[in-house]
Formats: sequence, structure tokens, C-alpha cells
Amino acid sequence: MSVPNTAVCFIVGAGVIDPDLHLSPTPDDLLIAADGGLSAVERMGLSPHLVIGDFDSLGSTPTHPNTIVLPTEKDDTDMAAALKLGLERGYRRFALYGGTGGRLAHTLANLQLLEHLARQGCRGFLIGEGTVATAVYNDTLHFPAHMSGYLSLFCPGQPARGVTLTGLKYPLSDGTLTSHIPLGVSNEFTGVSACVTVREGALLALWQGADVKDGLLRTL
Repeated sequence: MSVPNTAVCFIVGAGVIDPDLHLSPTPDDLLIAADGGLSAVERMGLSPHLVIGDFDSLGSTPTHPNTIVLPTEKDDTDMAAALKLGLERGYRRFALYGGTGGRLAHTLANLQLLEHLARQGCRGFLIGEGTVATAVYNDTLHFPAHMSGYLSLFCPGQPARGVTLTGLKYPLSDGTLTSHIPLGVSNEFTGVSACVTVREGALLALWQGADVKDGLLRTL
């Protein structure tokens, strides 16, 4: 059975989790707990479809019937391994929680995962600590008019060319952003629909919004 385009693979890790967070997966969604993220999922009163990790954060191997135990010495982080499972099951939209805070290296690794997804024509969101991040690669992000606050854009690697910004306080036409000069920090939504287009390359987009409306995850 194919996965609907609006279905989301929710992955909950062991990082910082908003204590008020409560996920509401639909029957088409997939919920994966990555290592210590299992504790957060259970606090929400939910049972994940899959649990995966080396369980150094959780402290013990869970008894969940669908548990995948990873070796401690491995190439992928637990979050990356969970993401691969979602891709294997046909999901193209991902929401990563508990992927920020703690070790900066893991936060940076999760930002890299967003670009990895974008390069495969998928969309990923890293959500935590009052901020949402996603990536755009050779594509356009369309933001609805109700968005407010700041939007920052960062080039994670090779120059992003043909960058065009519309509907934002500081527009841009056919510009270039590089990884060594932070020109895209603190742009602003203006109450109208906004677009971020990258003709060639990748950008990370970060905006304020710990409370991510379900529709945004399914349409952006």
C-alpha cells in the first residue's frame, strides 16, 4: 500500500522536548522512537510503531515488540537510522522532535539530515526549542500568509545560486548565498504568502514556531 503524500513520519529523539508537546498521528502516519525518545513518547500516552537505537540514552533495551537494537559503534546516529526506516517504508515527510539541545554535534547532524531529505525530493522538519528548521534544494518553499516572526536562511555548503525571496520584508532576486557569510539572518514574514526559491543548491530555513500546526507539516 502506498503512503499518502500528506502522511508524516514522526521521529522522537532523546534531545530537548517541549513538556507541552503532544503528537496526534493519523492512521497513515508512522511514529518512531529513537533511543531515549521512547520516554517522551510514552509520556504523551502514545505507543510508537517502532523503537530503534543503541539505547545508551534510555539506559536499557525496551520491551516494545517492534524494537531494533543498533550497535554502539556505528556510522549512523539513532535519528539517522530512524529516518532511513521511514524512507524505506515510503514516507516523504518527516517531523523530527527531540533532535536539538544537549550535544551540539547531534543538532548539527540533524540539520544535515534535513538537507539529505531535500536532496531526495522529501521534506523534513527539525522542531524544538522554539524553532523550526527545514531545507530546500533546487526548489521553492511556499509559506502561507498567516506565518509571522523571523525567517533566517543559511547556506550549508556550496553556494546557493538563483536565490529569490518574495513576500518577505527583505526581498531578493537571483541572489547568491554562501556558507561563510550569514546574509540571510532575521528576515521577516509580512502577513502575505512568501516564497523562498533556490535555483541551484541548498538552503536551511529556520523560523520561530515551537507550536507547528499539523497542516504545515503536511503541506509546506
